[in-house]
Amino acid sequence: MPRPRSLSTDQLGAAALAVIDRDGLAALTMRTVAAELRMSTMALYRYVADREELTGLVVEQVLGAVDTTAPSAELPWTEQVRTMVERIRVAVAAHPAVVPLTPLHRHRSMSILRWTETVLGILTEAGIDGPHRVVALRALLSYVNGAVQLEHLGPLSGAGTVAMSELPRADFPLLAETARHARQVGPEEEFTAGLDILLHGLTRSIR
Repeated sequence: MPRPRSLSTDQLGAAALAVIDRDGLAALTMRTVAAELRMSTMALYRYVADREELTGLVVEQVLGAVDTTAPSAELPWTEQVRTMVERIRVAVAAHPAVVPLTPLHRHRSMSILRWTETVLGILTEAGIDGPHRVVALRALLSYVNGAVQLEHLGPLSGAGTVAMSELPRADFPLLAETARHARQVGPEEEFTAGLDILLHGLTRSIR
């Protein structure tokens, strides 16, 4: 396959993302991305060093469109944080397979760094600082990453939940009952309620 005259990082990221969206994260290799770009694998190495660099471009492709400016300071700090978290959720909703990549690039991705700086500013203004701010930030990141994966890759209404609801009551009475209730909880309700719990806990922790 002929080598294109020039490729931008956006084009490389878009091609890698197309592979992931179509075939899953495990399918992302230098060879599959080269094929997506209609070029040889060796030619692709002229642009990126390895698969890890490709995954970094994918993260930027997905999160680069996230608005990282701070919400209105007139809003309560909890609503400001909620807005920032929702922006991440919306950005990755169409590409949930990318979620596991974000922790790997959290120290290098400019998009993640800008988002994080804004969230840290909101937390600081709310009186959350020092080691407590570290824990608060990581709790928020862990929540949004985990919630998006559960919503798209293991939803409450899936076959696994149905199977758990049918477990023997004598052995798993609470799990079976919880699974039955889970089938009635929609993804929006689950995400919002979970975030409410987290923000409530952060609010109570402010001295």
